[in-house]
Amino acid sequence: MAALICGSLAFDTIMTFEGRFAEQILPEQLHILNVSFLVPTLRRDFGGCAGNIAYGLKLLGGDPRPMAMLGADGGEYLARLQQLGIDTRFIGQAGDTYTAQAMIMTDRDNNQITAFHPGAMMQAHRNRNRIPQDAGVQVGIIAPDGREAMLQHAAEFVAAGIPFVFDPGQGLPMFNGDELRRFIEQASWIAVNDYEGKMLCDRTGWTLAEMSRQVRGLVVTLGAEGCEVWEQGARTEVAPVKPAQVVDPTGCGDAWRGGLLHGLEKGWPLVRCAQLGNRLGALKIAQRGPQNYTLDFTPD
Repeated sequence: MAALICGSLAFDTIMTFEGRFAEQILPEQLHILNVSFLVPTLRRDFGGCAGNIAYGLKLLGGDPRPMAMLGADGGEYLARLQQLGIDTRFIGQAGDTYTAQAMIMTDRDNNQITAFHPGAMMQAHRNRNRIPQDAGVQVGIIAPDGREAMLQHAAEFVAAGIPFVFDPGQGLPMFNGDELRRFIEQASWIAVNDYEGKMLCDRTGWTLAEMSRQVRGLVVTLGAEGCEVWEQGARTEVAPVKPAQVVDPTGCGDAWRGGLLHGLEKGWPLVRCAQLGNRLGALKIAQRGPQNYTLDFTPD
């Protein structure tokens, strides 16, 4: 069975700053901030939440189907997905704009500064493809995408009777409290990091425990500390997996979500899904780029 992954496809330009941002930014001068960072290493990777999640799920033997928009420069990305054996039937292409672009700078403590140009992502709601009711899709996820597309996809998942994960990520600030509460009412699961979890609580007025009673489960990822699984108001801590080395955090959350979807496809308990997500995130952080890691274990 397939997983429909609604989200962005983007090109990532990743730069490494060998110092610490905190040592270069003076708190008392933030009102006249003007800094420059020397970045000796730079590379361009395939990224975006939909692409990164699809990559992880495909590694695990799943059938990911990204639903996203590419720009006029997206031919290379489309060819890559096809070479990986990833179904591209739900990917559209806008001829009048660039593919989304993320410029990511990482310091020696793995802190990141990101500039993001949404490009074709903002036209995702114009994708001629719609969420199907009879294409063998068992589960879905709404990852960060264009605002109108995220609202549209939630309604389409409900209409199609397909359970989905609400994963607002960096798109969370685009929505007010009423809209976020509606997403939660429609979703089957919620996935956020700890910062997003706090923002989601602030905007909805609900606690994590209260939200978890409205869905099948809620997961809060905690980076190197593992994650928390909330089900029916009860919290379970899921231990982290120690990586072989810490090289690049870009795309770790998306790798984690690839593991989550694999487990949900298999009908696993949510804690087991989270354990696989932690394991995949540990593999990713040991490699540069969001889509360059490989498995060293059998997922099932």
